[in-house]
Amino acid sequence: MSKTILVTGGAGYIGSHMVRMLDQRGFKVVVYDNLERGNRDALTAGILVEGDLHDTDTLSGVFNDHDIHAVMHFAALAYVGESVHEPSLYYRNNVTGTQCLLDTMHQHKVNKLVFSSTCATYGIPESLPITEQTPQRPINPYGHSKLMVEQILKDYHVAYGLRSIALRYFNAAGCAEDGSIGERHDPETHLLPLILFEALRVQAGGDPADTGLMVFGSDFDTRDGTCVRDYIHVNDLCSAHIAAFERMHAQPAMGAEQFNLGVNHGYTVLEVIDACREVTGIEFNYNSVARRAGDPPELVADASRAMQQLNWSPVHADIKDSIRHAWQWFSAHPPNRLQT
Repeated sequence: MSKTILVTGGAGYIGSHMVRMLDQRGFKVVVYDNLERGNRDALTAGILVEGDLHDTDTLSGVFNDHDIHAVMHFAALAYVGESVHEPSLYYRNNVTGTQCLLDTMHQHKVNKLVFSSTCATYGIPESLPITEQTPQRPINPYGHSKLMVEQILKDYHVAYGLRSIALRYFNAAGCAEDGSIGERHDPETHLLPLILFEALRVQAGGDPADTGLMVFGSDFDTRDGTCVRDYIHVNDLCSAHIAAFERMHAQPAMGAEQFNLGVNHGYTVLEVIDACREVTGIEFNYNSVARRAGDPPELVADASRAMQQLNWSPVHADIKDSIRHAWQWFSAHPPNRLQT
């Protein structure tokens, strides 16, 4: 009999890809999402229950109506800049909302959780590559909110026996290989979509000189002066969640664990731009502007622990895979400003 997984935030970017993969792997899926930032039409499988994490009556009803075996928790706000200006929003949603979920799980005796965490918990790392032992010193409310949840998970294990795996993502990228679902944010802040939006604009006849694509900082201590980041394909993130679930299922004695998810290699902003030019075949420009406050020069994962203990490895370690899949999606679903 297939197990039922509750996916909170399952109508979002990563959550919708998770729902798709779980369905493909034979799981039953229940999605819980308030649809404020998710997209109903991104769901290709599963049962959708529309609700907020703070609505514990509706949330409890999901556990009453379905035999939930484990939870994969993606329902979080994730804009760093927004978190600085609206910290109340982030602590309420990401921390207290998660606590509502955990308390409801405890009430219904569901004790397995895979948590969507982030490399933002490390802040500006004191050494590279970043391991799970690198000190966690967040520099914004978003990172702080995720770190707070990691601590709550540890405390809930000690007090209530909750078993959890927190997966610290580096930069999620790419879309489904078949183009069925993709990435949609409003506003869009991720580098790869913004680059591809510029390629689409030029492809549609826009003047390359009128570019709005900005590269923040050209004087970092990196190989070409721009920031270095570790990009991981969204489907590789999802396969790691299934590997984490399988680890919890196979090892009942485990408690609260944490793993980095990346490809152990970083790309500069200019290298990503060059790779996008190669994949799309379109020449486009960009503007170099001043650094953004708080941008670390380099964030690269050491994900060897996840590879060893979760028996997981990224299939799409080359960023060009992410670019090809994203280009297919955005070509078919351009942003509103490019649609005619």
